Amino acid sequence: MDNRVPRIRRKLAAIPFHPRRSHSFGEERHRFRLNAPSTAARLDAFETENDVLLPPAYRQFLLHLGRSGAGPFYGLVDPTVGAEASIHTMDPPGAARGFNRVPTSGTTRDRFLSIAERGCLDMVLLGLEGPMTGRIVMGNSSGWWGPNVSSAADFLAWYERWLDHIAAGKDNRALELTSPALRTHPGRHRMAPLL
Repeated sequence: MDNRVPRIRRKLAAIPFHPRRSHSFGEERHRFRLNAPSTAARLDAFETENDVLLPPAYRQFLLHLGRSGAGPFYGLVDPTVGAEASIHTMDPPGAARGFNRVPTSGTTRDRFLSIAERGCLDMVLLGLEGPMTGRIVMGNSSGWWGPNVSSAADFLAWYERWLDHIAAGKDNRALELTSPALRTHPGRHRMAPLL
């Protein structure tokens, strides 16, 4: 087991009790709880059925922490449930920069797994193959805004960063976190008007 797993478990358990923590968009839905972990057999079946290998850090999370629930935005989705998680590919260069569902095989482009529910057409994806394997990519399925690759090295680093930023009471637009200061005095922290 990855040595970050127990640390993440402790941090997640403490988050609801931090008095000056940030508000995480969508926390009302998941309430900082994870559903039961997955089984190795279930993950193996998913990988075989979709002709993919789950990145090691993500697989560790699914096996030892939970298959869905607490996470950025509306929370993590179970990748083994076809209606919730899906495999996508990025539009080819020169296209709209969006993401489209792809068949389980037969594409020559890199594939990404939808791992969190963000709402509307916005997506949180995990690279399954190619140069972004194991990295988190956020984008819009229609290409309204371009893909944003997280600087976190892998899924566990990205997830732990989310927990650390909440605990520290930080604002973080990329993860939809609102600090206590911004919630208390929203007028002091307004964005500049669009021109």
